[in-house]
Amino acid sequence: MLGRLLKPFLPRGLYWRAALIVFVPVLTILLVVSLAFIQRHYEGVTRQMTGNFVLVAHHILAETDTRPDRAAAAAEAARLARAFDLLEAGIDTRAPASDSPATLPIYDLSGRLAIRELQAGLPEMASVRLRDGDVTLWLDGTHGYLRLKFRLSQISARNPHQMLVLTLVIGLGMGVIAFIYLKNQMRPIRRLARAAEAFGRGQSVPLRLSGATEVRAASAAFLQMRERIERHIEQRTLLLSGVSHDLRTPLTRMRLALSMMDDEPEARALLADVAEMEALIDRFLEFARTEVAEPSVPTDLGALVAQRVADAARGGRAVTLIAGPPPPILAVRPQLLARALDNLIGNALRYGTRARVSVVQEPDRVVVSVEDDGPGIDPAEYDRATRPFVRLDPARGASRGAGVGLGLSIVADAMRSHGGSLTLDRGDTPGYGGLVARLILPRKHADAGSV
Repeated sequence: MLGRLLKPFLPRGLYWRAALIVFVPVLTILLVVSLAFIQRHYEGVTRQMTGNFVLVAHHILAETDTRPDRAAAAAEAARLARAFDLLEAGIDTRAPASDSPATLPIYDLSGRLAIRELQAGLPEMASVRLRDGDVTLWLDGTHGYLRLKFRLSQISARNPHQMLVLTLVIGLGMGVIAFIYLKNQMRPIRRLARAAEAFGRGQSVPLRLSGATEVRAASAAFLQMRERIERHIEQRTLLLSGVSHDLRTPLTRMRLALSMMDDEPEARALLADVAEMEALIDRFLEFARTEVAEPSVPTDLGALVAQRVADAARGGRAVTLIAGPPPPILAVRPQLLARALDNLIGNALRYGTRARVSVVQEPDRVVVSVEDDGPGIDPAEYDRATRPFVRLDPARGASRGAGVGLGLSIVADAMRSHGGSLTLDRGDTPGYGGLVARLILPRKHADAGSV
């Protein structure tokens, strides 16, 4: 329960959490020890010094009481005040209202304790006041009220705050040193995080082993994993490219042989099969090209989307671009993003009769939406639809054409390489209402630098 209440106020980063783990116990111990030391040490010193002054006050009161009149008593009090280094001494006819410990400022710990000790040690005391570090007390005597004025430092420890100030200064100094050390320890972890994030976008940035032993081990394990994944991707890309290239030669011979045959129904059917196989090979090659690293460059997103829509609209196909505010310049991979848009627009026209493309700007991202008027996809199949080699023709209409189930997978991979995502939903625009695919691009996306 307490953890849930404190969670919104606690830092989320590893650096500040580690700082809390290190400094909260240390500061707590320092404060507790300091306060306990001050309370025991300074209170003991104040009690001892107050006890000594009580003896002085009793002596002065006794000497003034033995004088024959008030004037002689006042003179004797002044003489003794000089002898005992008091600020002032005299005889008054009345005593003013007394200060109580409750009326003193909450931070005046020594003043509160001094008044309590004076009240306990001087039963003759009629009144006591504490003003600006000076104590004035009135003792009930034979010739009136003996007034004694002296400095508070004479009955209490001087500068009791020095211990706290010293502890605070030393604590802050050591805290700065610890923060610098902790920052140096966190830097390799941040480098590892940036390298992992960049690799998730398809970028391979250098990572130097540094930091503690555990961090070095994690960095080394990440580098080995990245090397294995890159080798696997390279082998898969070479395999797909090689197989696709090898298949083109016999397909070309088959197309040439079929074209030389007479105009027969069987020949036309075989030519259609050859064309379909070549289209499948093109999809395999396109899927393989998504793994090829392409540098991110500042790109006019609006111009790129408009160009893909214009290319898709050739031949009279119903593709419209919804006008809106000019999109910002984003650091993207233009060829990869163009292939993703082509796939979405092609799917929209394949399973529907028309499509609409829009670009919406949000505070931290840009959303490119492609909506069609087709049958859509069952929401339960959205996750499967973005997996490689998954076909949902029964839901999308198998009569619309054939495929290998790589279209949305290529788009999803392209979005992940940009640090974004692909989302699928049911459209609600009047006249459309089919599938709406949204390409979500981070607005502040930038390439990770060298780490």
